[in-house]
Amino acid sequence: MGRKFFVGGNFKMNGTISSIKEIVHNLSSAKLDSNTEVVIAPPALYLLLTREHLAAGIEVAAQNVFDKPNGAFTGEISVSQLKDSNITWTILGHSERRTILQESDDFVATKTKSALDGGIGVILCCGESLEQREANDTINVVTKQLEAVNKVIGQDGWKNVVIAYEPIWAIGTGKVATTEQAQEVHAALRKWLKDGVGEEAAENTRIIYGGSVSEKNCKELSKQSDIDGFLVGGASLKPAFVDIINCQG
Repeated sequence: MGRKFFVGGNFKMNGTISSIKEIVHNLSSAKLDSNTEVVIAPPALYLLLTREHLAAGIEVAAQNVFDKPNGAFTGEISVSQLKDSNITWTILGHSERRTILQESDDFVATKTKSALDGGIGVILCCGESLEQREANDTINVVTKQLEAVNKVIGQDGWKNVVIAYEPIWAIGTGKVATTEQAQEVHAALRKWLKDGVGEEAAENTRIIYGGSVSEKNCKELSKQSDIDGFLVGGASLKPAFVDIINCQG
């Protein structure tokens, strides 16, 4: 069994009740590649609405989750609350949260552990800034982000993690890592998994690419041996998202 292709849609802080209902209707009625796992992440306010209207074969992700089970944590959502609402995935470690909200590698790691312990799958984001890429520090930066997680989840934890490599300089900018640049980092991440976690994790963990993915560039990227899917931002709000899901067809 090869790794099942995985396409996530991160709506970020976009959408209204009517626009999300429309997106959900379009996805639910489209003919999607049955060999691709599809997960969409609307803003927290619309998680229940999305789950209620979405076809059964498509999963829903939160864009974030907290690392405590309950209590006086204003504005946060717990893993058990997601589970109670039939939300089966969460995105964690997105660069917008790492940079704007100053989330540290260790905080992302404890949230990842909490999600996995509570039975929620994790789309774990990693990526480097333009300065870090220009300093040839990319691999060091992204593996450090993953090492923090590995310390707390151990070998078994990776079974329910999808790694999303998103070069920060390519997110929402229209700049895309070349196919070669993306494959190079994905291959390095798989080598890190093999050396740092184990052969099984390296073989089975899906590593997906994010950063201005569109219907125009997805086919070429998807042909690379270590690119197992995409985390799509802006394009996930558009009809072209279906083309990205079906890019291997």
